[in-house]
Amino acid sequence: MKIEIKNVHKYYGHLHILKGIDLTVEEGEILCITGASGAGKTTLLHIMGSLEVPDEGSVFYDHVDIFSLSQKERALFRNKHIGFVFQFHFLIPELTALENVMLPVLISKKEDTSYREKALYLLEKLGLRDRIHHKPSALSGGEQQRIAVARALINSPDVVLADEPSGNLDSENAHALHRLFLALNEEFHQTFVIITHNPELATYSHRQIHLKDGLIFRELHP
Repeated sequence: MKIEIKNVHKYYGHLHILKGIDLTVEEGEILCITGASGAGKTTLLHIMGSLEVPDEGSVFYDHVDIFSLSQKERALFRNKHIGFVFQFHFLIPELTALENVMLPVLISKKEDTSYREKALYLLEKLGLRDRIHHKPSALSGGEQQRIAVARALINSPDVVLADEPSGNLDSENAHALHRLFLALNEEFHQTFVIITHNPELATYSHRQIHLKDGLIFRELHP
């Protein structure tokens, strides 16, 4: 799914966080967003995912202006088309790995028989088939993050948005996670937009943009 961002501005009080962002993310592309803290990376990602509303500008998913939709319609759109992976795993401690992966399905009240099989497939794909009944407290940080990735993929989203997904991982697990994103992109042809502070990890993308003071400062093609 192609994403087009047109002249997006965002203010927090008197702070002008995003100052007219124009950006196109092609279908099936892995785009990394880099930049210093406060550059506007997370705000831009949240607007791309319709978690925040821009003060000016538009965001299109295959020509659908997501901010022309009602709040309920946007929530349905997110659940169907967008998967989120955050730095903090946000796993439910009382639920098993399998139950955490299936949480978006349970929330949307879909029939879960086929989704259970898909959740098991994803966990196996991510090397967690023997951990499905473990709760987060019994899992390593890398295992928890892979569960969060599986949860983001359970609804077969067209787009995966990841905010510092390896920020709490050691170097080995961080590189493994970004290699996993590459493999998933090749297999499922989903669009990935990933925020990272790490220039080495950014090289796992097809393209990088660097934000500075709320604007795209430069663009790189690794």
